[in-house]
Amino acid sequence: MIIGLTGGIGSGKSAAADFFIDLGISVLDADQVAKEALSINSPGYTDFISQFGEVYLNNNREVDRLKLRELIFSNPSKKKDLENIIHPIVRSAISNFIITSTSPYSIVMVPLIFETKSYKNYDKIITVDCDLELQIVRASSRDAQNKSQIKNIINKQASREERLSISDDVLINNSTLSDLKKQVNVLHTKYMELLNE
Repeated sequence: MIIGLTGGIGSGKSAAADFFIDLGISVLDADQVAKEALSINSPGYTDFISQFGEVYLNNNREVDRLKLRELIFSNPSKKKDLENIIHPIVRSAISNFIITSTSPYSIVMVPLIFETKSYKNYDKIITVDCDLELQIVRASSRDAQNKSQIKNIINKQASREERLSISDDVLINNSTLSDLKKQVNVLHTKYMELLNE
C-alpha cells in the first residue's frame, strides 16, 4: 500500500512523517528530493544552468533558491521550465523508493499532491490539516519569512477544501505534538489491520 501524505506549508507534515518513521514505516520526502535534484554537479543542476543561466547561482555556485523562487512566482513559463527539470527526477526517485521499500506500507510526502494531480498515483491520501492562523505562525517562525510572504505561498497552494476533497484520512494538527502522535498511531493501527485482512 502506497500512501501520499500532504498538507499546506506549516501544517505539520514533517512531524507526522517522523511519527510514522518511528513506527517503522518508510517515508520519502518528495520536496527534499526536489531540492536535491538541483544540487551541485547533479544532472538536474547541469540542465538548470543550461536553461536558466549562472545568474541564478550564489557565490558558492549553488542554486540561489530565494532568487529562483521570486522568478517562478512571477513567471509561469519559467515555473514550467523548472518543473520539467525537477519532476522527472522526483518521479524516478519515488518509483525507486516504492520498489525498494520493505516496510508494511510506504509513505511519500508530497506537499503539492493536489496541484500536480499526482494523488491518483496513491492507494490512500492523508492530509495534515490545521487552522490557517496556526499555519502562518508555524511557517513564518520556521522559514524566516514574514507573515505576508507565507500568506502569499498559502494562496498559491491548493486550498484546504481542495486538499480535503482528495483525502482518505485527515490528521488535525491544531493541538500538541503528542496529540498528533496519538492520531498517527490510530491511523497506523488501521492501516496494519487493512493489510492483514
